[in-house]
Amino acid sequence: MPNITMKMDNLNERNTEFEQSRLEHPVFLNSVPKCGTHLIRNILRMFVPVDQQYHDTFIQIPNLRQHGPRAFNPDTPKLSWGHLLFSDESSLAVSSARQILLVRDPYSWVIARARFFISENFDGKLDHLRSPKYAPEDLMNMMIFGIHGKAPPMSDIFNFNAAAWIGTRAKLYRFEDILKHIKAIDTPQADAYFLCLFADCGIERPGDWKERVLIGSDKNQSSTARDNLQVDDSHLPDELPEQQKRLVDYALPGLRRLLGYA
Repeated sequence: MPNITMKMDNLNERNTEFEQSRLEHPVFLNSVPKCGTHLIRNILRMFVPVDQQYHDTFIQIPNLRQHGPRAFNPDTPKLSWGHLLFSDESSLAVSSARQILLVRDPYSWVIARARFFISENFDGKLDHLRSPKYAPEDLMNMMIFGIHGKAPPMSDIFNFNAAAWIGTRAKLYRFEDILKHIKAIDTPQADAYFLCLFADCGIERPGDWKERVLIGSDKNQSSTARDNLQVDDSHLPDELPEQQKRLVDYALPGLRRLLGYA
């Protein structure tokens, strides 16, 4: 697996400023990579005792047998997170956990993945992609169709990390919705949204929930937030070009509709 450089946050310390209720069931925050994993993880960390948070690793198929039994043990409930693709083994492993499935609009995902791949924070043996000789369109197409023998196509990632979990006990959430309701946290819509999120996690929402959400969602606490990446992304567009949008639709027809984006 690639190495990712991350700075330490102080959320464990901030967590102790609030009264915490014990988890009664394991909670697993499963996400497609580059879909806001740190955002939802850091928010939920403000509502769970630190000793019930599984900080050992991001759980994925390569380390599932080692970490799954501890992270998903119903006798010692924990909040854990990762990028766990759907399989017979992973389905069985999370059967005792409440699972949140976090996705992102595939159009914006292409740019986010490209930005991360060319950042100094990512060591996936792909340093050459930072060369200015690569046109942004080439980089975006690599994110869509993959790099042979080096990086999987987005079809593999979204099929196994997102689509295959839909219709199971996993609860689908969208990155863009979380951002929208954080920005309008005092609205009735945000109140209902976060009430549902905490209920799906089996967490009773406390009266000071807004303060906790704002602390956890602070960009300074996320080393992989766009503002904190060490990257020259000036050549990447803010929005996916129309041609690349058509390529996404060609590579994964029906995906955006399935995820609620079309």
